[in-house]
Amino acid sequence: MEIFVSLKLFATLKKYLPESAEHFPIDAGTSVRDIVGRLGIPPEYVKLVFIDGQKQSLDTRLRGGERVGLFPPVGGG
Repeated sequence: MEIFVSLKLFATLKKYLPESAEHFPIDAGTSVRDIVGRLGIPPEYVKLVFIDGQKQSLDTRLRGGERVGLFPPVGGG
């Protein structure tokens, strides 16, 4: 059974956002790292992962229906 997540990519990661971001298909048990790979994002480009507003890791597995936010490292000075 196909399930979906909602993807939000921020700052320099926005260029990787797929057209299907609001309804991105995954298999149950897919990890955030799997999604990052599918989108062609080098894992080192992702600094913070939020799932439904909670900080998580790239290895967090998804069940479907989650909101996934990915943030790059923030530069500044």
